[in-house]
Amino acid sequence: LNLPAAQKSDFSGDSTAATINHSLTLLQRLQELLQNGNGSDSVLRVRSAASDEPKVFHTHQLLLSLQSEVFESLLRNQSVVTLYEPPETAALFEKFIRYLYCGGVSILLHQAIPMHQLASKYRVWGLQRGVAEYMRTHLASESSQGHVVGWYHYAVRVGDAALQESCLQFLAWNLSAVLGSAEWGSVSVELLLLLLERSDLVLHSELELYTAVESWLSRRQPEAPVAERVLRAIRYPMIAPSQLFRLQAQSAVLARHRGAVQDLLFQAFQFHAASPLHFAKYFDVNCSMFLPRNYLAPSWGSQWVITNPARDDRSTSFQTQLGPSSHDAGKRVTWNVLFSPRWLPVSLRPVYSDSVAGAIQPVRIEDGRPRLVITPAMSSPDFAGVSFQKTVLVGVRQQGRVLVKHAYSFHQSSDEAADFLAHADLQKRTSEYLIDNSLHLHIIIKPVYHSLIKVKK
Repeated sequence: LNLPAAQKSDFSGDSTAATINHSLTLLQRLQELLQNGNGSDSVLRVRSAASDEPKVFHTHQLLLSLQSEVFESLLRNQSVVTLYEPPETAALFEKFIRYLYCGGVSILLHQAIPMHQLASKYRVWGLQRGVAEYMRTHLASESSQGHVVGWYHYAVRVGDAALQESCLQFLAWNLSAVLGSAEWGSVSVELLLLLLERSDLVLHSELELYTAVESWLSRRQPEAPVAERVLRAIRYPMIAPSQLFRLQAQSAVLARHRGAVQDLLFQAFQFHAASPLHFAKYFDVNCSMFLPRNYLAPSWGSQWVITNPARDDRSTSFQTQLGPSSHDAGKRVTWNVLFSPRWLPVSLRPVYSDSVAGAIQPVRIEDGRPRLVITPAMSSPDFAGVSFQKTVLVGVRQQGRVLVKHAYSFHQSSDEAADFLAHADLQKRTSEYLIDNSLHLHIIIKPVYHSLIKVKK
């Protein structure tokens, strides 16, 4: 039992001590107090534009004041208070008041924002924190109209940086699911530009992103400067020349703003036409325009589903295109991957002891952690000027959908991610990292070109 110190001192040395707990009965009595209005000493009249008749609550000043300094102030010198609420918060006011009496409330996705608004307005900080945590842990929940974009915009309005970052990360790692949903059209200019500047976006290809941006621009019809900023954030060198030609011929949005992106399109065609080494002499390739995002297309990586991952070591191999330039389109790199479920760091490996001949320090299997090693199966002169960033996406099932929960990235100088699934318990069949007792990975190789020689212009 977790008891206060005063209660513990009562029990010291007495084996007959016990706790009699009727807290559930007390909560029930408090609910009845609110429901019946017995002993009420204050009245809240909640008015809303959605209704001519106010909602009336017979309440108790002490209970409201305990939870809310706003109610404490409002009820100090008056027993009847009229409150004005928008329709969406007025609809939840009864739930909100019940929380003040009982300390608990159940909410649905569409009720999170208005409940957070009520908690913030009346300074019920525990409820405010609870709703924010609910939002952070229910980003993956499926809803007919989507909710993450709306929650992000709300987090910006109220200044909740943690919720903003959680929403942004979820949108970046699961962008394809959002691009085809109803909420894509509600993305603000600011959010769209924030997403477009990120290199950790997970989607099939840059062309998929362009198509979604074109749809957003057609629907929103922003001012020309905004449209041009958005179009200039597309990474055109990551789109094959044949697709770029088709866009130039068929995209109405591109035709309308051709002048604003003509230089980027010309640069992209130059990038595909020349050898990367030659191109890098004249252009700075160490910028975001030439950095791949997390593309799921087969030429960039491979999915790997590991059944019973706690059982033993596994290996696989796959091929990727050497680089995004068409000059490298026919060149392939073979990658070998090793997965070990219980790799032990050097500090935990068994060693022989000098004191007792042949004795080995006991080591528990559970001391090990999962390890993933990715190495090229070959070396080639073609690798000159190219380094490879490796990204491993871990998929989990949340609320019935398979979504990206983690993304581990490491560079050419390392063969493995140092913290790969460090906190995952793959021994448990109920582990949140397993889908039907399988580990779902997607390994992405991102070739990055480097400027080797600077030519003075």
